[in-house]
Amino acid sequence: MVDAVRRGLLSMLGLKNMSHELPKAYDPSIIEERWADYWVRERLFDVATSEGTQEGVKKFTMLLPPPNVTGRLHMGHMLNQTEMDILTRWHRMSGEVSMWVPGTDHAGIATQMMVERQLASEGKKRQELGREAFVQRVWEWKGVYGGAILDQMKRLGASVDWGREYFTMDDRLSVAVKEAFVRLHEQGLIYRGAYIVNWDPAIQTAVSDLEVEHEERLGKIYHIRYPLADGSGSIVVATTRPETMLGDTAVAVNPTDERYLAVQGKMVRLPLSGVNGGPDREIPILADDWAKPEFGTGAVKVTPAHDPNDFAIGQRHGLPNLTILDETAHVLLPGSTYHGLDRYAARTKIVEDLKEMGLLEDIKDHTLSIGLSQRTGVVIEPRLSQQWFVKIQPLADKAIEAVDKGYIKFTPDQYRKTYDEWMKNIHDWCISRQLWWGHRIPAWHCAACGETTVARETPVKCEHCNSVEIVQETDVLDTWFSSGLLPFTVFGWPEKTPDLAAFYPTQLLVTGFDILFFWVARMIMLSCHFMLDVPMPDGSARTLENAVPFREVYIHALVRDAERQKMSKTKGNVIDPIEVVKKYGTDAVRFTLASMASPGTDIAFSEERTDGYRAFANKIWNAARFLFMQVDRAKEAGYSMSMLAASGAVAELPQETPLETRWIFGRLSAVSAEVDRSLADYRFDEAAAAVYQFFWGEFCDWYLELVKLRLEFGESTEKNAATAISLASLVGVFEAALRLLSPFMPFLTEELWHALYEGNAPAKSIALTRYPKASDFPADEASVTAMNTLQELIVTVRGLRKELGVPEKEAAPIVLHADNRTLALADANADMLARLARVASVEFANEPLTGGNARSTANLDVAVVYERQIDVAAERERLTKDLAKFEKGLTAAERQLGNEAFMAKAPAHIVEGLRKQAAETKMLHDKAKAALQALPD
Repeated sequence: MVDAVRRGLLSMLGLKNMSHELPKAYDPSIIEERWADYWVRERLFDVATSEGTQEGVKKFTMLLPPPNVTGRLHMGHMLNQTEMDILTRWHRMSGEVSMWVPGTDHAGIATQMMVERQLASEGKKRQELGREAFVQRVWEWKGVYGGAILDQMKRLGASVDWGREYFTMDDRLSVAVKEAFVRLHEQGLIYRGAYIVNWDPAIQTAVSDLEVEHEERLGKIYHIRYPLADGSGSIVVATTRPETMLGDTAVAVNPTDERYLAVQGKMVRLPLSGVNGGPDREIPILADDWAKPEFGTGAVKVTPAHDPNDFAIGQRHGLPNLTILDETAHVLLPGSTYHGLDRYAARTKIVEDLKEMGLLEDIKDHTLSIGLSQRTGVVIEPRLSQQWFVKIQPLADKAIEAVDKGYIKFTPDQYRKTYDEWMKNIHDWCISRQLWWGHRIPAWHCAACGETTVARETPVKCEHCNSVEIVQETDVLDTWFSSGLLPFTVFGWPEKTPDLAAFYPTQLLVTGFDILFFWVARMIMLSCHFMLDVPMPDGSARTLENAVPFREVYIHALVRDAERQKMSKTKGNVIDPIEVVKKYGTDAVRFTLASMASPGTDIAFSEERTDGYRAFANKIWNAARFLFMQVDRAKEAGYSMSMLAASGAVAELPQETPLETRWIFGRLSAVSAEVDRSLADYRFDEAAAAVYQFFWGEFCDWYLELVKLRLEFGESTEKNAATAISLASLVGVFEAALRLLSPFMPFLTEELWHALYEGNAPAKSIALTRYPKASDFPADEASVTAMNTLQELIVTVRGLRKELGVPEKEAAPIVLHADNRTLALADANADMLARLARVASVEFANEPLTGGNARSTANLDVAVVYERQIDVAAERERLTKDLAKFEKGLTAAERQLGNEAFMAKAPAHIVEGLRKQAAETKMLHDKAKAALQALPD
């Protein structure tokens, strides 16, 4: 028996005690919260470890990119989660063990800032509380506010395994983070040293290069005269930051710059550098290739503690490092006139003092690339400080190899090249942050010998000198260090757990390009490094192919506003998805995002489009109400369930099955294949379009209208059989279409599916049923072709009637010229033409039809017989435009078909399609030309 017919029959059997009443209007607010609560309460999407260990089972596992515990859902989150949920539901319904693991990130900087603001509102500072009390305060804050974004996910129906929810500072994950740090240190891959870092003066911590956003601003370049110590003259240096001259330890010139050959090796007196009334410091003039003759004056000041390039010069020449700005970017130079001034206030005063001394040679406008902290928006201060670093080699090489060998695939593919270029130019990773909230670095410094002890458990003495004067490192680890370990720590690493054996590696990561290096690259590096040491479930050695954290990475695009502008609070164009959901319903918002989501293309979110998908949901709701009414009518007419069952109890569709039912099954088969293919390629837009076109266009607009011809519940055996087949098929196709739509619109489909099976549903949720496959339905190509022809005829007649002004309810005869197959179709389906195109009768013509009441397609000519004076001028204008369009199409086709290079490379089906299109265009061209010539002058 055909599955869909059987399901239709069985569903009607389960509806015997149901009144089939749905509210007239579809209101998502009534149903969504109820189903969201049901899915979580029933733990419908939890996956047992045993499911992942079954022999031969296909698995689909994903990690949710953990949102910050401080966060609220924004449109980027909703796009990401919509795509992930569609894929998870599709894989689950396709019979795979599907697990989507949720969690939140402790977000060290963002969370500490949030709690410090809360303290400030109480007139307090964290320093007053002390570290332990402050951390406790953060945990309290997290308990109250930290679950907000996950609560929003639950409300929006994310089908995650809530039983596996994690927080990156959970005890079990904290143990894993500590283990990873200690192992890397033992392997010589973590070290501590003084280097220039990006310093955020607002929160007084180092931040990574990736947390710095660069912005072009108009600044100044200052030319300052430094007197030679021997009194023989001076040298003019160029700088954009005169305040840092207080920390200069040299002046650099290019060794090939002839202007400065005579002064290389001499000393200069550094203006304004004296403290407590003492003399200015003397510093050397060095030759170094970094100095560019074409920049400024060709001579540059060297401040090793406050500039990464100057630090490198200092390392090459053995210069001292003088830190002259504190953690808050105020001058730290006791005894100096400038001590305690903010960096910009110091700049203003230094420039004024240089001008007064006659040492300010010039000030010029200069465009600067300013680094801004992504977290606070303040200007980053390069600063020399003691930090912890991860050596990137050999981690990077393994991560590059994993992608090069295809063990990890990127979609869109362009990001593979971006990843490769970044990984080959990567620097050692600064993993320490000067915060109190986070994973505290497991290192203890000895006051006696100055050495450091790194340990898994808190030591009682220094491992180097046995002194008990040891103090734990105050820094915490970069948040991205702990989140980079998640693909294996969420499954129990460092223990060899059943979960790790069952679910690692995961199949897919869906994320935005903005964290490609923050998170994606680091997960690949750390996973490939640590998991190579973990045996496979059968005990064999793990290769790089199975050490990767995921098999595929899908990078989704940005959600922009309707004008394609990037959303920002500054522009005031940020769209709150929760507000849009309240207005249109979750399903409509999800469908909007899916319908516009294709690899590499940004989404211009439009509420107008969302309103259209709200109407789509309403259309489906009304279709369900119509269907339920037909089942009730059948029961009232005495159609027994056994009669209905008998009508479908054959291996194939019964002989009496009408054309439109054969056609709809054929289309259901084709669209099922198309959706499968599109989702496999992450073409959410194509998948959504296919479902939309089938449900609205083919099922609602065509099939429901056509099936009404059959749902006349009479008494004859013949009528009973045809009606029963049509009704069973209608229910079966609708049920299958609900399953097809379910990953995109889970709330609406859940509601209608349960209504369909009231009291006798075959599963606890539509999400736990089987996704439609092409092979589930009879693909009757002949019926599909026939219906396409009839649709073409009906649409053409409708258009003609409108042009001719035929009253909507008035039937009119038509004249048809076509091949014998089309003529036979029109004759056999006169009832269909009458219902959908108001055709009173069909007359067949032997010759092509022309004139104002006739229209031509590639397959037929049709005329509506209706008395109306033809506007010859308007008809001539229409035909002239048509001719121009056809001629343009023919020219384009000839150009392509005449292109030898194109023809040699193009697939055969593309070439055949072009030739067919060209032939049809030529036919329409000739018909339009003949019709134009036939018009009276």
